[in-house]
Amino acid sequence: MNQIPYRFRVLVLLCGLTTLTYMDRICISLVGVRIKAALHLSNEQFGWVLAAFALAYALFEIPSGMLGDRIGPKRVFIRIVLWWSLFTALTGVVGGLVSLVVIRFLFGMGESGTYPNAILTVSRWFPLQEMGKALSWVGIGSQIGAALAPLIIVPIAVAYGWRAPFFVIGAIGLVWVAACWLWFHDFPAQVKAMPPAEKELIAASCRHKEGQHQVPFKLIFRNRTLWPLMLMYFCCQWANYFFIAWMPIYLQEGRGFTENAMKQIASTLFIAGIAGFIAGGAAGDWFLKLKGLKMGRRLTGMIGLGGCGLLLFIAALSVNNTVTVCCLIGANFSFSFGVMVSYAVCADIGRNNTGTVTGAMNFFGQMGAFFLAIIFGRIVQVTHNFEYPLYVVAAVLFTGCLLWLAINPEKQLPEISD
Repeated sequence: MNQIPYRFRVLVLLCGLTTLTYMDRICISLVGVRIKAALHLSNEQFGWVLAAFALAYALFEIPSGMLGDRIGPKRVFIRIVLWWSLFTALTGVVGGLVSLVVIRFLFGMGESGTYPNAILTVSRWFPLQEMGKALSWVGIGSQIGAALAPLIIVPIAVAYGWRAPFFVIGAIGLVWVAACWLWFHDFPAQVKAMPPAEKELIAASCRHKEGQHQVPFKLIFRNRTLWPLMLMYFCCQWANYFFIAWMPIYLQEGRGFTENAMKQIASTLFIAGIAGFIAGGAAGDWFLKLKGLKMGRRLTGMIGLGGCGLLLFIAALSVNNTVTVCCLIGANFSFSFGVMVSYAVCADIGRNNTGTVTGAMNFFGQMGAFFLAIIFGRIVQVTHNFEYPLYVVAAVLFTGCLLWLAINPEKQLPEISD
């Protein structure tokens, strides 16, 4: 283990963090049919349950990102995981719609800030030429969590009821908190056991620069790349939240799959997402060398979002369940291929303000998730058709694909030095 570069051990910790976030996040959708039956919820009401998490996540994303920039990600990580573990467990004791909405809102508050502070950590711990692969592994953690979750949560729910998985998943977070508190540091310079050569490699080309002050908040929002980036991510998260929030119910109620078949499909889909993140990280670094920073980032993002939108459109159009499942799996591969380049752009333009910039982008993204959660449930409730909302998601993704044409990662925030 000591022969592994220290920065890659940090990456393992971050990957573990995002694995946990998605195991927690997808738990409610995997047992969604059971919850709806037990609490007598309609699709529209369940949409508000899903939306409560997304809204809270959005509202607290910018403050959590700014807090990481100011006090360092370690203290923020510990607060985040303790809070979300508590409210994940409390989800298992709710008695009706109101309490479920309140608990999920508080859960969203706790989990907000995970990705801004993870990207902030990558910007401090990795040189520019390794950022694509490092960010892809942060994303891979989410797909590992989502792929493992059906295999863990569904059997527990079948054996012990829908409440039990929330207690199990909530307890796992405490192990990660202990590892973070005992071992992790905000900066490479704080690690005495780290080889000087590795510290010098990181310091020479990482996005964080000593001697630069944080940029005032109002100047951040004047950046011409940030606004199309935020709008693009608003569109992007419609796909992500469909996969983790509505897809299990879509497969069971919209396509007639059994709970066991849904479990297998969901796990396979997220395994494909792991492959997408690996491919996207490698392709992003290759495009960067071949086409330069601006076109390299754009190509990766446009291929990912455009491919995802096209495959979701075909999935909705098809009457063949096999074709639909294959398209859904391919769509998540494509989404995963392109999504993490968004975070690379946050580090490109943000540098010492990476946490704040990522928080701003993720705020818009989670607002997209909020609208998707409500609109999907509402359309299904009114039309009794699960395909119509997928057409809407596909159209939103095509819009996000085009927004990449206005994103220029070379337009960095101004430098304010000592």
